[in-house]
Amino acid sequence: MNKERLLEKLEDYRQASMRLEEGTKKQIDDDIIYDGVIQRFEFTFELSSKLMKVFLQYTGINELKSPRSTIKEAYTYGLIENGDQWIDMMIDRNKTSHLYDEEEAKLIYQKVKHTYTPLFTHFLKTLETEIKQVEGEL
Repeated sequence: MNKERLLEKLEDYRQASMRLEEGTKKQIDDDIIYDGVIQRFEFTFELSSKLMKVFLQYTGINELKSPRSTIKEAYTYGLIENGDQWIDMMIDRNKTSHLYDEEEAKLIYQKVKHTYTPLFTHFLKTLETEIKQVEGEL
């Protein structure tokens, strides 16, 4: 795993998480806002999972076979604070792929706005700090 790829993924994730947060601040005057935020959530979650995996591989941890195992290892490493909420987020992300229930979509939207977006932001800040520390050790 090279540093350039890690930094590229970090920037992609930074942009996606900012756009998700921007979406959660929009006034909900149409169902399309829910749809857009949920789609941004799906994209941001996918990038977060891949970024966790890339960073962990960069540090020499290579036995990551699924998003669940990546989340568990990221929690053990200290990249994320609340592993259970990240697992819940993964479950909700999987639900959104096949989501047709408007009430369920609104519930997930509320979780994205109030729980998941802050988790994404915290992960970004933690990862930026960790990358600086790892670079200093290399």
